[in-house]
Amino acid sequence: MIDKSTFWIVLPALALGTYAIRFSFLGTLGTRPLPGWLTRSLRYTAVAVLPALVAPGVLWPPATGGETDPARLAAALVTLAVGVVTRSTMAAILAGGVTLYALLATLG
Repeated sequence: MIDKSTFWIVLPALALGTYAIRFSFLGTLGTRPLPGWLTRSLRYTAVAVLPALVAPGVLWPPATGGETDPARLAAALVTLAVGVVTRSTMAAILAGGVTLYALLATLG
């Protein structure tokens, strides 16, 4: 464990560092228009975050000791299919969750 004095020195330092990193981008570019290629690229950032967070849990789940699990793969495929067909994030997440829990209950 970290001692309290070190914690209270590191915490504000990290907070100021994080603020400085964000301000360096937002503060300097906030009033200027971004180039078209950058604006188009930034549109895909939010779309890429959810798969990047989910992929390790699907391909190397800790619950199975890092081995690929058919239930998780099937749930990911159902989520993808429902998302493509319905264009609804919530419908895709719900369909994937229901599929995962149903397969885990069925397959064990």
